[in-house]
Amino acid sequence: MMDLNAFGAGRVDGQMFIDGAWVSGTSRDLIEVENPATEGILGTIVEGTADDALAAVEAAHKAHPGWAARPAIDRAALVDKLADAVVAHTDVLAKLVTLEQGKPLSQARGEIGAVVTFLKYAASNARRIEGDIVTSDNPNEEIHIRRHPYGVVVGLTSWNYPAALAARKLGPALVTGNTFVLLAHEITPFSGLALAQLAQEIGFPAGVFNVVTGRGRVVGQTMVESPLTGLVTMTGSTRAGREIYRAGADAIKVLRLELGGKAPFIVMQGADIDAAVKAAVTARFTNSGQICTCNERMYLHRAIADEFLEKFTASAKALTIGDPMTDVDMGPKVSGIEVSKVAEIVARGVADGAEVLLEGGPLTSGKYAKGHWYAPTVVEAKDNTSPLMREEIFGPVATALRVDDLDQAFAFANDTEFGLSAYLFTNSLKDIARAPYALKCGEIYLNRTNGEAVQGFHSGWGQSGLGGEDGKYGFDGYLRKQTTYLNWG
Repeated sequence: MMDLNAFGAGRVDGQMFIDGAWVSGTSRDLIEVENPATEGILGTIVEGTADDALAAVEAAHKAHPGWAARPAIDRAALVDKLADAVVAHTDVLAKLVTLEQGKPLSQARGEIGAVVTFLKYAASNARRIEGDIVTSDNPNEEIHIRRHPYGVVVGLTSWNYPAALAARKLGPALVTGNTFVLLAHEITPFSGLALAQLAQEIGFPAGVFNVVTGRGRVVGQTMVESPLTGLVTMTGSTRAGREIYRAGADAIKVLRLELGGKAPFIVMQGADIDAAVKAAVTARFTNSGQICTCNERMYLHRAIADEFLEKFTASAKALTIGDPMTDVDMGPKVSGIEVSKVAEIVARGVADGAEVLLEGGPLTSGKYAKGHWYAPTVVEAKDNTSPLMREEIFGPVATALRVDDLDQAFAFANDTEFGLSAYLFTNSLKDIARAPYALKCGEIYLNRTNGEAVQGFHSGWGQSGLGGEDGKYGFDGYLRKQTTYLNWG
């Protein structure tokens, strides 16, 4: 069993949760989980094996018939009860997210609030699982189209929002009658294990919700390839998405992949510059820039570029960085590897001619001697071919490029393999009307910062993914359709 309060004594350790029980699995190997603010060891998890992965999928498969046979409203009642348990444990769960992921405690509280919202919204949809009766071409016949669960759903999540991303998938999967196996990311595993602990305490049936730990290329791939897995839903990098795509190809798996992004942030002449700056800072530096919908590249009309960059750079410089348990704007990056990735992209961008407007970069001395710190950085690219404008940074580095007009901004914005999200600030109704037709992505923010709504639909185009989450379309994605031709003679 995982003790939610164990880290109060300085350490958390976690077994896997399979078929309603806490188990150590088939391996004696452990993975150490680091606190990114201190580099201290927060605890350990089991390094799961392929056998452990198959055991979890088999447990979910065994539990599925009974779970699917329950009325949807009964399934939803348990999901709603889990949401209430999360509310009751908000403080401890938020602290856990901060300790393993590094985001400031205030932002971690927001993440736990999102967990509750995702679960509650899914539960509210229990009575909205609907089918259709379609007129037939034949006499004495009706065509019935019903929705059925896939069976076992495997959830693979990223480390940037470990609790919220798990709940985003778990809620609709369970309410629609699927059973669920979560691979808790090895960098941030304890949030998912904590959800399992709460689910066990409130009486979830064995096998309905399972959590395994270990490496994605072993545990994750095994679950994707298992013939018992009906649907795979994954949030992570485009590189990882391609691997999942390949792993599921032979069995023609149903996949829902929410992958990387390179969101353009366009600001046009006449826009509210102060509002645009505030939104751009939030969209770039929240969670140390570790959000898939982050402001990754700014296209600024030449007429307002100087004013915008002056205000934006000043705001970025004013952000506070430090102990995420305190009142700061930014905590650490999640790992030293992630700090190195960001620094390497910046170095290549500067070598390519980008001008540094605010030199932040890695912090390694004084109070930052331990931990994975990266200060806000602002650069201006010379053209749209810069690696800073092409590659996902996923860190607190903002890159700007001046444009002549909206047509050029749209052209540059679409010149990418990604298609997750985009931003536009303008006071022109014509520009606003054009944006949904001109921008090739699944999500657009007009005159506002990022943050999708649970009743919306979060989806990527191109290399940013397949399928989507949230709202009625995301909920419906956990159901498959069956057509019956009913002829009564």
